[in-house]
Amino acid sequence: MSKSLIERRLTEVSKRLKRAREDLAVIDEQLAVLVDAAEDARLRALVSETPLANKEYQQAQRHADAMGRSRKTLVLTVAELRQTQDQLLDRLVIESH
Repeated sequence: MSKSLIERRLTEVSKRLKRAREDLAVIDEQLAVLVDAAEDARLRALVSETPLANKEYQQAQRHADAMGRSRKTLVLTVAELRQTQDQLLDRLVIESH
């Protein structure tokens, strides 16, 4: 692979990695809010012992769980992008010699 192609791919991967990290920061904030909301709904369901409160808790927990799965997927994407970036940097060093 030529040096210029490696540099182009490295630039592309770096941009994708930056965007993924920004997205991860947003998801972390959203997840914290959803987890808090689910915990509040859980406590309300325990205190009120009504079917409606229990349903609200289950719904809030589903939202938090879904966001947690999205976060997990994005964390894996960030790890893959970092690995690709490291491999490209290694290739660039080899091509430079």
